[in-house]
Amino acid sequence: MAADQVKVAIMGASGYTGAELVRLLASHPRVRIEALTADRHAGKPLSAVFPHLAGQVLPDLTRIEDLDADAVDAVFLCLPHGTTQEVALALPPSVRIVDLSADFRLRDTGLYAETYGKPHAAPDLQAKAVYGLTEFARDGLASADLVACPGCYPTSAQLPLRPLLEAGLINPASIIVDAKSGVSGAGRAAKESSLFTEVAEGFHAYGVANHRHAPEIEQGLADSAGQPMRITFTPHLVPMNRGILATVYVGLNDGVDAQSLHDVLAVRYRDEPFVQVLPMRSLPSTRHVRGSNACHIAVHADRVPGRAILLCAIDNLVKGASGQALQNLNVMFGLDERLGLAAPAIFP
Repeated sequence: MAADQVKVAIMGASGYTGAELVRLLASHPRVRIEALTADRHAGKPLSAVFPHLAGQVLPDLTRIEDLDADAVDAVFLCLPHGTTQEVALALPPSVRIVDLSADFRLRDTGLYAETYGKPHAAPDLQAKAVYGLTEFARDGLASADLVACPGCYPTSAQLPLRPLLEAGLINPASIIVDAKSGVSGAGRAAKESSLFTEVAEGFHAYGVANHRHAPEIEQGLADSAGQPMRITFTPHLVPMNRGILATVYVGLNDGVDAQSLHDVLAVRYRDEPFVQVLPMRSLPSTRHVRGSNACHIAVHADRVPGRAILLCAIDNLVKGASGQALQNLNVMFGLDERLGLAAPAIFP
């Protein structure tokens, strides 16, 4: 292995985001996986848990307490929220952390406790965390020791909205986010609500008016609006494996039309490797981003005067989770942002 490779561990490798990181890193020339943890499957090869990864040269799964963290440069934390803080506290300060859980996303630890129902266990670490919506965080990522990767819904909402708030084109009080996600967004743990017969041939809303991602979306939008934000956010579960389609309704400020929104988004993301602003009135589809780190955004004029509709499609496991985490790691270590992420979407 080359001496200039970044050595990483993936903690929580038996979940969807951990497996997706392994898949993406298989084509990364500058990152080496040194360790994989999964307590329930310790001692097994990862291919015993995920047969699609058979043939990859990987370390066997181990328990968290057996990880030699001093042997790695960075750790991806793919653990459930509420457990990540204690694990992060135990890591040596020399290890840089990329956290895919919700534990370090909310800067206000009081808001975290209110949202997740338990006190924050690592407020000092929280104070150092950089919120890793990559396209808006590069300056902070370069020197970050702890990066909190955004949730999948917050990524799909913020990417179309933040440039428009920064430009003062839309009414901050008018925003409605209606988003649909594939079932993998609920994680791999066995639960009744994720059973095939519970989700197949149906389509339903959940977390109405109280989903935990709403405060995170509002935090990011407030950074761009320069004022506190309150939005209406309703998530839905769709019987598909992957993908998020967010439909966002906005009120336009005086003198602004839908074409103005498109033009600002096109300029803002013109040089971004993963965000594509499609022609006006396009219809982004989750099938066109599946398996990729791409984000497709489109703008429509509403039939109601003074309003517009934004559409945003991402893969919840890639741009909404593991892909964005790898994108952040690349920036943190001064690597080409596209490494491990250049493959186009899988179609059909």
